[in-house]
Parts: sequence; C-alpha cells; structure tokens
Amino acid sequence: MLGNLPAGTALTELELAAYFSCSQGTVREALLQLQEEGLVRRQGHRGTQVSECTEAEAIEMFRVRQQIECNGIVRVLQAPSRTLMPDLKVLLAEMLDAAAAGDELGLASCDRDFHRRIFQDAQLPALDPILHRCLVHNHRFKISRSTTPRDLVATAQRHGFIIEAIESGDVAGTSAALRHHIATIVDLGPDVFSDTTQ
Repeated sequence: MLGNLPAGTALTELELAAYFSCSQGTVREALLQLQEEGLVRRQGHRGTQVSECTEAEAIEMFRVRQQIECNGIVRVLQAPSRTLMPDLKVLLAEMLDAAAAGDELGLASCDRDFHRRIFQDAQLPALDPILHRCLVHNHRFKISRSTTPRDLVATAQRHGFIIEAIESGDVAGTSAALRHHIATIVDLGPDVFSDTTQ
C-alpha cells in the first residue's frame, strides 16, 4: 500500500512466516486477502508477487468508485440510519488522530471505513467488496504517486465537508460534494471527470 515493496517483488510464505514469527497458514491467509484486494498476484508455480499500480487501472477504479458511491448516496439520503452521523464523526476523529500521528496507513484505513460506512446505508451489500477494492487502489495510487510529503491533516479534514453535506439532507448537494471529493483525490481527477474542477 505504501509502495515500500516495488511491483514484481516476490513474496514467499516461508520467509514471511519467519519475518513475522507466525505460521505459514497465517501468511497464506494474509496473502489470499491481499490477492482479493488486488495488492498481490498469486500465479501457481511463479509464486506471489506485489502487483503493479498503473495509472490506467487507477483511472478505471476512480470511475467505478464514483459511480457506486454517488448512486449509493441517493439511496442513503432516502432513509439514513440514526447511527450514520455519529459513526461518521467518530471515524473522522480517528482519521484526524492518525493524521496528527503521521500514520498514513492508519489514515487510509479509517478513510476506507468512512466511505464504506456511508455506503452501508445504501443497502447494496453485494457492491461493498467492489467499493472496498476501489478504495484500496485509490489510496495505493495516491500514496505511490506522491512526490512530496502529503498534508495528512488536510486529507482527513476533507471528509468534514461530506458530513456537512449529508447533515443538510440535500441529495443533489451531497452527491456533488461526494463527486468533487473523489474527483480531486489526485491531480488526474479533472482529466478523468471532465465536469469537475480542482
């Protein structure tokens, strides 16, 4: 996720088990999860390698994500649960804590939880794994393409606008806020979503 292991790096169960002082079974389960998320590729006799993080895939993942989340928010606002706003505020606080601690991986994890918590109220559970994979790749692409240190606090604070939009109950405004949030995650956003300005 953080780009510490370049694409193509071989990952062996035995070496990882020794490094983390755990069983090969635990490593195998972890690698299967990473494969589900698209972070590694397991290829039979060729073993497991860190997958590539290409711009072409990132663009399509951003498009799919925007489609899922912006359609989902319409359903969410038709009947938001009583726990949605408290849950989102807790997750925003966790994001801010991770950002203040310089924990980019923790921030990305809370960020994914935030977006998936909103989508949970859309009542479309079969789409959640797809959204999760898109979120993982969006974060990986953003982190791997950063050439300067990122302002993690500003990244966390961007989610406050989504909370405010949801609280307003304005479907069009909330959808627009979410669309803008997704389209401006990385600099290529306006090129991918031509109707959005940075």
